[in-house]
Amino acid sequence: MKLPNILTVSRFGLTAVFVVCLSVSFRWAPVAALLVFGVAALTDALDGHLARHVYGCSAFGKLMDPLADKILTAAAFIGFVELGFMPAWMVTLIISREMMVTGLRLLAVDKGIILSAGIWGKHKTIWQMTFIIAVLMTQAAYSIYPWGFLESGLFWQIVLWSGGAVTALTVWSGILYFRENLSLFSN
Repeated sequence: MKLPNILTVSRFGLTAVFVVCLSVSFRWAPVAALLVFGVAALTDALDGHLARHVYGCSAFGKLMDPLADKILTAAAFIGFVELGFMPAWMVTLIISREMMVTGLRLLAVDKGIILSAGIWGKHKTIWQMTFIIAVLMTQAAYSIYPWGFLESGLFWQIVLWSGGAVTALTVWSGILYFRENLSLFSN
């Protein structure tokens, strides 16, 4: 197995560690969750760079890299519902889009076609990761030094509106992806 694929597979293990760090209650758990998520996000960037510029893209990578991203981000978003950072309806829309795109990719594979992520899907992933890291950074900072601002209504409004923007971009990118690949539904 080539290095980009090893990095992709490692993201599954890092996701499990991340979920544990996000779920346990001790002072440094938010810092650990941020660090593990950051390492996982770096493996995503690194495996993509290595696949495109050094090792070449593989069918395994084209299918598993987006799946590893989806599992990592879904774990974070589900954790955010539990922690009260996002409402469940936003996370339901995000995860539904991800599952529908995965289903479309499986349909394509059945027809002998490998669908790579489109430009809007890449933007969606970047903004999802940015949002998740920003929330995790805030939570980590708060665990070290509790700021009064983080307890204010303004902070929660910023988180809610940012989560809403990420949700809207996620849904929009899914609509575009399906529209671009409508031909897969014809016989």
